[in-house]
Amino acid sequence: MREILSIHLGQGGIQVGNACWELYCLEHGIQHDGQIPSDSSTMGDDSFSTFFSETGSGKYVPRAVFVDLEPTVCDEIRTGTYRQLYHPEQIISGKEDAANNYARGHYTIGKEVVDIVLDRIRKLADACTGLQGFMVFNAVGGGTGSGFGSLLLERLSVDYGRKSKLGFTIYPSPLVSSAVVEPYNSVLSTHALLDHTDVAIMLDNEAIYDICRRSLGVERPSYSNLNRLIAQVISSLTTSLRFDGSLNVDITEFQTNLVPYPRIHFMLSSYAPVISAEK
Repeated sequence: MREILSIHLGQGGIQVGNACWELYCLEHGIQHDGQIPSDSSTMGDDSFSTFFSETGSGKYVPRAVFVDLEPTVCDEIRTGTYRQLYHPEQIISGKEDAANNYARGHYTIGKEVVDIVLDRIRKLADACTGLQGFMVFNAVGGGTGSGFGSLLLERLSVDYGRKSKLGFTIYPSPLVSSAVVEPYNSVLSTHALLDHTDVAIMLDNEAIYDICRRSLGVERPSYSNLNRLIAQVISSLTTSLRFDGSLNVDITEFQTNLVPYPRIHFMLSSYAPVISAEK
């Protein structure tokens, strides 16, 4: 089996991850608690075990790790609708956040957490029969997503050199900015993305805001609107990995088909049509 581990870092990565797993569960007929009802049409199909592992009791658990340097966002998962889906050890939170500061995420606080996270990733990797690679979700505007994201990518390159790494990276925009230092964080973080990811798929907050306003008729889009839209895009990109088919079956095929030179691997995703539920 060719498994893929998802790693969600910082508030942006975790909230996008939440939206993605919610959608995967809906697509595969998995309930909030990880069970598949016995009358479900997906019972015989096991192609989604690239993303989910099955426990002894027949429950499906996402092959994912959620990491944030402060607890509030992780607590939202621990108390949210899908709290029974994840294994509690897969959600790792620190005590104090990186305060939108790359250096705190990369050197000061990130350094204390990174070994715990790598240990957890190693446990998940050991449970795989043939690990394909990693999907790393982060927003490079914040401190954890940028600083800790770079640190973790560097360490993953050392520990799992031959495995593919796909980055789903949310870039900040001047119009929709939550911190004044976002440009610095993203520049510092892009340095690690150049060397330590095989394909980086870039998502731009501003463009997604525009789509929500223009196509979906949402006057003031919230983060959950954006995340659900991003989840649709990521779900479409990973469909071939989760369902049986002949196209792009492997993570490495993304690389082969899309990347001309190793360092030029930044992809822009386009998605159409985006139509609101009312229409």
